[in-house]
Amino acid sequence: QVQLVESGGGLVQPGGSLRLSCAASGFAFSRYAMSWYRQAPGKERELVAHIGSAARTDYADSVKGRFTISRDNAKNTVYLQMNSLKPEDTALYYCYVKITVLRDYWGRGTQVTVSS
Repeated sequence: QVQLVESGGGLVQPGGSLRLSCAASGFAFSRYAMSWYRQAPGKERELVAHIGSAARTDYADSVKGRFTISRDNAKNTVYLQMNSLKPEDTALYYCYVKITVLRDYWGRGTQVTVSS
């Protein structure tokens, strides 16, 4: 079955960096676009970054220039490098894949807290 397992979250000071990983299994990883979403307390889940099967990337305006999404198809893993972190980046970060219109999957999330 499809599994997405996030890791790499934690507590970091403003201006710091974190690298999130999402290990995928149960599907042909290299053929599918992958996304990172986040949800802060009291807010709706929002798209942070997206990477296509050909590695084209897109970002939310709020993270452009600070976050970088990448993928390693040999390791079935997608990454989110987060630099210059701000308190407003505090959220639960989720990995997401859409296999078909009726089949999409979420990881359980990894918590990122930016605080001094």
